Amino acid sequence: MDAQGRGQAEDIDPADQWVLNPDTGDYELRLPSSAPQSPVPGPRRAAPAPEREVPAPRRRRATPEEPPPGRRDRRRPAKKKAKKKSRGKKILLWTGGTMAFVILAVGTAGYLYLQHLNDNIESLPDDGASTGGFQKDQAINILLIGTDKRTGSGNDGYGDKGSAGHADTTLLLHVSKDRSNATALSIPRDLIVDIPDCPTTQEDGSTKVIAGSSGVRFNQSLGQSGRTPSCTMRTVTELTGVKPDNFMVADFNAVKTLSSAVGGVEVCLAKDINDPDSHLNLPAGKHTIEGEEALAFVRTRHSVGFGGDLSRIELQQQFLSSLMRKLKSNDTLTSPTKMVKLAEAATEALTVDSKLDSIGKLKDLGMELGKLDTKNLTFATVPVKDNPAEKTPVTVVLKEGPAQQVFDMVKNDVSFTEVKKKEKEKKKKEDAAVAARLEGAKSEPSEIRVRVLNGGASSGSAQRELNYLQTEAGVTKSENAGNAPADIARTTLEYAPDQADQARALAEILGLSGAAMKPGESVTNSQGLPTMTLTLGKDFKGAGVKLDATSAKAPEDLQKSTADKVECAK
Repeated sequence: MDAQGRGQAEDIDPADQWVLNPDTGDYELRLPSSAPQSPVPGPRRAAPAPEREVPAPRRRRATPEEPPPGRRDRRRPAKKKAKKKSRGKKILLWTGGTMAFVILAVGTAGYLYLQHLNDNIESLPDDGASTGGFQKDQAINILLIGTDKRTGSGNDGYGDKGSAGHADTTLLLHVSKDRSNATALSIPRDLIVDIPDCPTTQEDGSTKVIAGSSGVRFNQSLGQSGRTPSCTMRTVTELTGVKPDNFMVADFNAVKTLSSAVGGVEVCLAKDINDPDSHLNLPAGKHTIEGEEALAFVRTRHSVGFGGDLSRIELQQQFLSSLMRKLKSNDTLTSPTKMVKLAEAATEALTVDSKLDSIGKLKDLGMELGKLDTKNLTFATVPVKDNPAEKTPVTVVLKEGPAQQVFDMVKNDVSFTEVKKKEKEKKKKEDAAVAARLEGAKSEPSEIRVRVLNGGASSGSAQRELNYLQTEAGVTKSENAGNAPADIARTTLEYAPDQADQARALAEILGLSGAAMKPGESVTNSQGLPTMTLTLGKDFKGAGVKLDATSAKAPEDLQKSTADKVECAK
């Protein structure tokens, strides 16, 4: 329903009635004296006080003398500049602080007409699959889901006509605890995963457990067998080890309406594209697209890359990067008309979880997300490879080592763009003695003597790690010592003083931090020789996977880009 249908005069755009107050940085409703009272909620005014005698104005202090000709009071311009800077900062706080791809505008426009926008928001239960909602003083993980469900007019030519709304496009957005960086991790829809059992709230309020599925496409975590976004949440947790705080779901209309609301989004193609399936027909070069053309852009895949879903993911990441830049631009942030349109578009196009079902909550989330700089928002795709079980691959499976490395970086709040900075900060905080454990000479792998115990990792982990050490890392003097006396949370390496060079070499191979190295005593192995003891804790993720993700780097072949750059799709 548009603003005119809510009681406004037909020749007045309600967005134009909201005026930016330069003194406060807030938008205020300004109506002509003859206009009827707007039903849009705004700041309440106190009732006028009874008339009373107005006292005589107080005497003002004498104004200072005018400066001599040719000289100016330099304090005044400085004061004006400071005021302008403060005002600009406040505008960015309220407007630039409301962006998570599609949420930026919602937070800003929220206080313009809260009740109407609240009525626009649709929500679904999280069924206990979330953390309970994001926290302002913690890292944030939002699951963004684009479905192939066709709703509204004009969508008959796209997607599966009978689709219940599968997880066609999925991103796990991780925002660091200090808000200095973020990662948007794309999960391919054709990735083979295990979907867990999903307790799901039904329309009558009852709960039904929808049975899980093994070895199926990720996109079946939504829509299939009545699964809701809460099941997609559980699947992501099972896959990555990261439990989302909230989810947001958008259909085809979100792309069309949001791109139009900002006046178009700039994209770039390295070659001509004419795709009859997606209806995209554009020559090479830069273009500003919106509406149907924007939807065609994010859905095309046959004419880019290898013609698969992974190629389409790159286009979607380019589109979202450009949309974010447009949303954070001054052209958008200072336009009441655009902000109202964005608020309407976003609240009508999105479905959120029950912990995020009001404009107030969306605004709070947007304020946190808006602290990001686009240059520190990294788009990446889960490392995958063609499914070896298929003669003609149509699905993909994880590249186990690199994928786990990426998941651990997200889980441990490690930036993909500022890793070196994070390492330096961490080293400064470490105790000098602990850091020194990693410094010094290192033995050759063949000289390392170690026994491996399982102290809380999954069954069989000690043997799998032993196989890795012997066959891939060259640590041939190693053996499986069975289970540790007690489970431990984090992996440790105990060694005698004369084994420090061996310990440093093994720590480098395994990615152990100085804190994981425990100077102590050696024990004897099955041959009666002194040996170190490696105890795998609950943090162990798999053979060959670096144990200390906080000092890890992203895999060299990881597909990634940052949101501040325009990259032409090939």
